[in-house]
Amino acid sequence: MAEKKTAKKSTTSAKRTTAPRNSSSKFTADERAAMKERAKELKAEAAKADGEQALRAAIAKMRGKDRAMAEKVDAIVTASAPELSPKTWYGMPAYAKDGEVVCFFQDAGKFKSRYATFGFSDAANLDQGGLWPVTFALKELTAAEEKKLVTLVKKAVR
Repeated sequence: MAEKKTAKKSTTSAKRTTAPRNSSSKFTADERAAMKERAKELKAEAAKADGEQALRAAIAKMRGKDRAMAEKVDAIVTASAPELSPKTWYGMPAYAKDGEVVCFFQDAGKFKSRYATFGFSDAANLDQGGLWPVTFALKELTAAEEKKLVTLVKKAVR
C-alpha cells in the first residue's frame, strides 16, 4: 500500500524588506505631490512635450509675489542664457542644457517656506574652490539682485 504524505505548513515567515508604514521617514503630502509632478515630467519628456508650455503652466499656478518673481527669473534666465531650454523639474520652473537641469526656481508657497529660492544643479559651472553656494533665498528681486542672478546664470552655462 502506498504511503500518504501530508503537506506541512511552513513555520517561517517572510521578513519585511521595506520600512514599516508608520515609520518616521514618511513623505509629506507636498513631497509626494512633487514626486508625482516629476513622474509626469519624465513621461512628458519621453513624449517630447513642450517644456516652455509646462514652465508657463507651473508659473501660472503660483500666487502673488511668487508668480511675479518667477516671471522675473524667467526673463532673466531667458535673456542671460538663451541656450538653456525651459522645462519643469519637480513641478518647478527649470532651465536645462543638453537635457540636464542647470538652474531652477522654487516658490515659497510650494512648501510653505519663508522665501522663494533660485538654485543651481551640479551641471552648473559654478565651482570655486572647495565650497560655493548653489541655492539662494529670494525675498524680493531688486535691480541689484537681478544683476547678481544675471552674472550667476551666465557663469553657470560657460
